[in-house]
Amino acid sequence: MYSILKREVRNYITKPLFWIGVVVVAFMVFQNVSIYLKIHYLTEEETIVNDDPETLHDRDVSEGYVPTEEGLRREIWEGQIKETLISVFQMDNTKAQSVIDEMKEMDIMAACEHLEEYSFYGANYAYAATAYHKGTREEINSYIAEKLENRTFSYYFSRKFADFAGLGMGFFATVSLSVLFLQDTRKNTYELLHTKPVSAGNYLLGKVGGGFAVCLVILAVLNLIFFGLCSIFTKNSGFEVRLTDFILATCVYILPNMLMIVSVYSFISLLFKSPLPAVPLLFLYMVYSNMGSRNAEGVYGYYGRPLAIMVRFPGRFFDTAPPPMVLLNQSFLILAAICMILFSIQIWKRRRVY
Repeated sequence: MYSILKREVRNYITKPLFWIGVVVVAFMVFQNVSIYLKIHYLTEEETIVNDDPETLHDRDVSEGYVPTEEGLRREIWEGQIKETLISVFQMDNTKAQSVIDEMKEMDIMAACEHLEEYSFYGANYAYAATAYHKGTREEINSYIAEKLENRTFSYYFSRKFADFAGLGMGFFATVSLSVLFLQDTRKNTYELLHTKPVSAGNYLLGKVGGGFAVCLVILAVLNLIFFGLCSIFTKNSGFEVRLTDFILATCVYILPNMLMIVSVYSFISLLFKSPLPAVPLLFLYMVYSNMGSRNAEGVYGYYGRPLAIMVRFPGRFFDTAPPPMVLLNQSFLILAAICMILFSIQIWKRRRVY
């Protein structure tokens, strides 16, 4: 088993194309997480200048926006509604203010319904846009300090890393592992292997272990690269960065997915005597895993899917949260992968030539 595992790892890491792929994955991850490396405490002379609106719902602290407190949020929203009533609906200031006064005791949903009586539709979207506002230096620094009071910077960054590294590794593993069983499933080689004294368990565990070990090598390289980048970029801000945060995020949110991909290849390769049918199947599997859905309240977003081989963290940097029941899903992935390996062993045994 170990000789097969080492052979597979050596076959991959000695090929230049393999390392080109690693570079591509690392670059893709960096392109998506580099903005978070710019998060830091603002100095007295430093300001974030941009031409974006004062309030938006899809901005983050890396762009100079902070969450708006509920009281201030309602005040900003009412001000925007009043301005729209005057500029678009041609109301005078007194009439517009009376409409605002009528809504003072109403919650947002009731206030939006009240505005529809004046043919003002979409006020709820205007309220959603007030979720984040351009922060002052004090607001930004206070927000960062509050979020880092009980958590390390790498705790949050490692989740964003796991998000995009998991995405990149999913595609990389689907493409690169397609050749894991390719040589062995050719007719002459396949028949020859079945005459050898190697047991089905040793053969399959060696092949699967080899493919999984290749993924481990890549992820180890990526962990070291982004741990180093995170440490360098945040050094002046004094943020705490731990390698263990990266390792934990990788083990929980990425490695079970890699094991599942390798197991699918082993099962399909032996079932059809070719790994090629697994390629489109895995691409469809990844599309399924990355699809959004609606929660119980009807809000569209990424909430994860059963047996998904991808874990996304699409939220804002300091507010990222894993999808519901993600630990249970990752555990089921490991169980499903083990079952596939056991089925693959049985398929191999049934075709053994003694």
